[in-house]
Amino acid sequence: MTAQTATLALRAAIARLSEAGIADAPRDARHLLAFAMGLAADRVTLHLADPLTEAQEAGFAAAIAARAAHQPVAQITGQRQFWGRIFRVTPDVLDPRPETETLVQAALAQPFTQILDLGTGSGCILLSCLADRPKALGVGADISSAALAVAQSNAVALGVADRARFVLSDWTDAVTGRYDMIVANPPYIAAAEMATLAPDVRNFEPHLALTPGGDGLSPYRTIARKAPALMLPEGWLLVEIGPTQGAAVRGFFAEAGLQNLLILQDIDGRDRVVAAQKG
Repeated sequence: MTAQTATLALRAAIARLSEAGIADAPRDARHLLAFAMGLAADRVTLHLADPLTEAQEAGFAAAIAARAAHQPVAQITGQRQFWGRIFRVTPDVLDPRPETETLVQAALAQPFTQILDLGTGSGCILLSCLADRPKALGVGADISSAALAVAQSNAVALGVADRARFVLSDWTDAVTGRYDMIVANPPYIAAAEMATLAPDVRNFEPHLALTPGGDGLSPYRTIARKAPALMLPEGWLLVEIGPTQGAAVRGFFAEAGLQNLLILQDIDGRDRVVAAQKG
């Protein structure tokens, strides 16, 4: 029997994903084909005429079936590119989003040598900052031991494990030391909004990393109350927010006595980061 070419497999995969309601079926199908063929995503076009091996065909079929069930591409491939680097991703951590790069960019715009990442997840924020700031040291805190294991593996893969330490902590409870940069991308989706999320997110990503329940603002109240005690003078606190939460979070930080309060926008012009400085 003649092996199926990559082109024919891709065409059938796009049709299946489209029927399943996947928003960008061609992009996802090409990405998963590259994964099955062991290629970089930008090299697939050069190999579309290639026949697929039996293993590649089976791997691609399994990946497309998973995506048709709305499992995120990053969970299927086990990785996501973020801030120009590859991060390991599992169902235990939030899939790194492009808009979170706004937080990394804002952190790197300030001087720091000691950085704390609250709710570190995959470690994408902390480790991106450490990789771009070779003399800095960092701590990643998370309430999930499984997430911390993913972050530790990413630290090793990126060559910054000697400058990163991870601690099991409910926000700041088990954190020691003082920092001139504290960052966080806490869960901020309100309980009432969870049902409106895409199934890719709602059914596959850890709810602990998505929502704190209630109005979605409780982590910011906790961070505003506890983080200043860990901040060095003139240190910065930067948090990712939902697009409608800027005024409320800025208010929490103002009440905590922080200064130079800023709301920063992401590449799409939406409020994405609240920044505050300790006097």
